[in-house]
Parts: sequence; structure tokens; C-alpha cells
Amino acid sequence: MKHSPLKLAILATATAAMALTAGCAGKGGKNRDTAYVARDVDTLYLAAKSWLDRGRAKEAAALFDEVERQHPYSPWARRAQLMSAFSYYVARDYTKAIQSSQRFLSIHPGNKDAPYAYYLIALSYYEQISDVTRDQKATAQALQAMTELTRRYPDTRFAADARLKIDLINDHLAGKEMDIGRAYQRQGKWLAASIRFRTVIDKYQTTSHTAEALYRLTESYLSIGLPEEAQKTAAVLGKNYPGSEWYGRAFALMNKHAPGVAAS
Repeated sequence: MKHSPLKLAILATATAAMALTAGCAGKGGKNRDTAYVARDVDTLYLAAKSWLDRGRAKEAAALFDEVERQHPYSPWARRAQLMSAFSYYVARDYTKAIQSSQRFLSIHPGNKDAPYAYYLIALSYYEQISDVTRDQKATAQALQAMTELTRRYPDTRFAADARLKIDLINDHLAGKEMDIGRAYQRQGKWLAASIRFRTVIDKYQTTSHTAEALYRLTESYLSIGLPEEAQKTAAVLGKNYPGSEWYGRAFALMNKHAPGVAAS
């Protein structure tokens, strides 16, 4: 999935907000080796930040992890945990980004940065959404994570972006149901197809797939031998999408295969 402008702005803001103060900057990250070497916390953190600034997110994540490992009781350890999660996200290692964010939340559940940790988890699932022809486990996980974020922190800017993405996720899940339903139709499995289209109408009725789902359901009912149900479905389609291509096709279909019912 492509990065939204809001997301990029938020991530950039979060990165800047966690940078070291000017007083610490003087110790500059001369040692950029990510192998284990005992170092003071300022040097480690600055080295990690230097890698991240240069686009080397994996190396940055490894050093942010070292900050926590070598200095677990330092005030920088908490910041390093979240910066590690962010670095893994930038590196597209979404599994580790989720794990690091969850670790942060387990240790600091009430921290002011908890909404951002939930947002990173949701984004990490969101970035793994695949084409509708493939398994949609990550899509369902993204929906759950985005919903949890909006439930816990409804007034944050993260929740505002999550709501927009929830609409896109639902549209994607509806698209998956439509893809399966069409496949069943091609195989002549009209009952199985009708169940998929019914799911779109009942569960994802605000998505862009509803009009087609109503038409496909009309088509399926006619093929099963349920013209009255087909007529009811076509009527719903006509009421809600009167000028759509799908209603025009449904009207023609009813007149062709069940003219008596269509006229009643």
C-alpha cells in the first residue's frame, strides 16, 4: 500500500520529536558499527539516529535495540523502544515492527506515546494487505488494529487517519467477497455465490461494491429459480442506485427471464 501524506507527516514528526537534545548532540555518532560494543547511551542513541537519517533503517533498529539492552534503566531506553519499532517499519520488517510496538505497550501501557505504538501496529498490518485474489488475513488484522486504535484513542490524529483506512479496508474485504462470488458463479454454484453477495450487502453496504452485489444477487436468485427474491433485490437496487449501470442490467435481466414478476 502507498504511504499517505498524513502518515508520512506523522512519522516524520514522531521521529523529530524523539531526537536527542542539543546537549547530547555533541557526542556525535562516530562509531557506527552495529555489532555489540559496550557504549554509553548517548553514543548509542546518536549512532542509531545517524543510521536512520541516512536511510539505513535496519542498522538503526539494531542500535536502538542495543540502547535498551545495554541501558535498560536509562530514560532513553523507552524512546529507543519506540524508535526501534519505527525503524523496523521503515525497513518494511513489519513483523518486528509489530513485535517492538507490542513490547513497548506491554511495558509502558499508559505512556503518552501509546497511541503512536498502536498506530505503528495498525500500519504494519495495513502495509501487508494483498490483492483480493490472495489470503486476506493481514487485511482482517489491519481492520482489527485500526478499530482498536479508534476505540482507545478516538480524538487523536492517528485515529482520524485510521478511520479513513478502515473505509478502504472494508472496501477491500468486500472486493474479496465479490471475487469469490463471481468465481462461484462461473462454476455454476449459484447458492454459494448468493451467500457471498449477501455478505457484501449486509456487512459492507457502504462500500463501492454494493450495487454490483445487488445485481449479482438478482442474477443468482434467477438462476436458482427464485424470481420473487430476484425481483425484491432488483427493487432495492433500483431504489438505491436508480441511474447505475447495474440497475439497468438488472432491469433488463428481470424483463428477459421473469417478465411477469418484473411487472408485478
